[in-house]
Amino acid sequence: MDMAMSMLPWLDQPVLLHSSRDAGNCTMTAEQCAFKSSYWLFWYQADHRYALPTVAFFLVAIGLFTIGRVVSGISSQRIKQHSLLSRIFAGFRFLSYKGWRIRSWNSQSIGMFLLGTVGLVFFLAMTLGPRPYYWPNTKEISYGNSPPIATRTGFMALACMPFLIILSAKANPITALTGISHEKLNIWHNWVAWAMFVLALIHTFPFIVFHIWKGDLVEQWSSGGVWVTGVVAIIAQAWLTFMSIPWIRNRYYEFFKATHFFMAMVFVIFFFFHCDFRMSSWDYFIATAVLYSLSWLYSQCKTYFEHGLRHKARLVPESEYTLRIMIDTQMEWGPGQHVFLRFITCGMHALTAHPFTVCSVPQRDCQNQLVFYVKARGGLTGRLMALARKNPDVQIPVLIDGPYGGIPAGRVDDFDRNLIIGGGAGAGITLALIEDFIRFEVNQTPREMKVIVATRDPGMRAWYIQALEDIAVRHLQQKPVTGLSIHIHETFSENEVQQVETNIKAASKAESIRSKESSKSTRELFNIQFFTGRPDLAAAIQRMADQETVSVGVVVCGPSSMIHDVREAAAVAQKDILSGKPGYAREVWLHNTEHLASVEERDEA
Repeated sequence: MDMAMSMLPWLDQPVLLHSSRDAGNCTMTAEQCAFKSSYWLFWYQADHRYALPTVAFFLVAIGLFTIGRVVSGISSQRIKQHSLLSRIFAGFRFLSYKGWRIRSWNSQSIGMFLLGTVGLVFFLAMTLGPRPYYWPNTKEISYGNSPPIATRTGFMALACMPFLIILSAKANPITALTGISHEKLNIWHNWVAWAMFVLALIHTFPFIVFHIWKGDLVEQWSSGGVWVTGVVAIIAQAWLTFMSIPWIRNRYYEFFKATHFFMAMVFVIFFFFHCDFRMSSWDYFIATAVLYSLSWLYSQCKTYFEHGLRHKARLVPESEYTLRIMIDTQMEWGPGQHVFLRFITCGMHALTAHPFTVCSVPQRDCQNQLVFYVKARGGLTGRLMALARKNPDVQIPVLIDGPYGGIPAGRVDDFDRNLIIGGGAGAGITLALIEDFIRFEVNQTPREMKVIVATRDPGMRAWYIQALEDIAVRHLQQKPVTGLSIHIHETFSENEVQQVETNIKAASKAESIRSKESSKSTRELFNIQFFTGRPDLAAAIQRMADQETVSVGVVVCGPSSMIHDVREAAAVAQKDILSGKPGYAREVWLHNTEHLASVEERDEA
């Protein structure tokens, strides 16, 4: 072991877990020695002064969200009906929902920005608060070769690493504690990455400035070691950070996915060598490896041991733009959850798993079936659609990882009124919630559910009604569903309408009559109405909340523009609750997600 470690490049010998904290005898004056070893400047305790507080900062944030989850979970409906508490919840929800739309981009909420600002203040205070930034070295007196500002930012960047990598895992302890699904934590993965990168830059440049002053910059670089590992690590880190900018990542997603893990591995390896077991630096790598390995092993065990290798995906093109994927399974999941699918026979795509939102619910007395409605675009979804058109009802082997995310357990059942909104391929999630509503409405307190679906796909009407008909057959539904109404808004052009009509005329007369009769019956069962043009979502939310003491749950799944409109309307509703608007709902809750039919199409699902 020792021989193997001694052969590793760029490491001091002998290789240890921790370097010594012995500063040796100070040969300067007593005043100078006291200055050098002061609390915020002493190099041999820098990891304790800067890395540990950074860890504590992240842990406090996680702890607060965990407490919030626990309090919300144990609060009874009677407590939540209290006027003061309703307003407190409305205040927090306003901060969570209110954001802005800038061109085609949705900003984060006010609450996210506030929490991000707290982090910014923390890192600025820890970086710029202690003085001096550079040692007052002269040609005769040297306090050290590591500028204080470089030392502190280096250890703070190191402390960010475990949280950065854990936030990227699908199954992770932060999600387990806070209940926040991994896809919603992804923004924090991105922000922590930027914080760590900026800290790394502030760590790097003072060394360049110092060695230029000292006149040995070329000599230091030529000696290799810490300079080479540091430069490689920061180049890899820059690649990872800039390639994760949303518009770059979404535009070149396949390339991003293929290179991200490789560059992450390069970064961690060279960062490991760069730290060179200084003080407790390698402890952070050990913590990262343990936590990430457990998270990764958990998801792999679910894939290979719980779900196994037996699953096959059946592909059916529902329309020119929509593909239906069906997988028979014994697994359980909840409404709104998603799984990662790895299609074994799709060439290079077999190397990566893609997220898909489940559009069905588990059945009680028969085999479960995962159903996904996918908007076929480029990349994997385009390849799947081409396979389905070439070989109708084709079945291909698939690996399943999940389920993840979804609507918090029991949340939809908690409300008097529910508004479910789906846009584009996000319409599929409404089917799962409709079936869930029908299944649990028997012998329950009467509730109301309104479903609004908006689509630009001329063929959507046919497959959506057929899916509702299948639900009615499964539940032996023979009379209209009490409390349920479905509004379908078709936003395609007149030319596309004419194309649909031409296709209908081309079908056989008998099939056309059977389809119309079935469609009429299904429309009556589910109280379906059709509209042209985009729905007024803000007005729909206001109408649902326009009754005193009711609680309203809103779920939206669709493109980013739709999510912004619903978030904005939900934020307005919180202000009405805060102001005590007469005759208004006591609670308006929102769950939003962009449709995960495929990561590469999130912005236009």
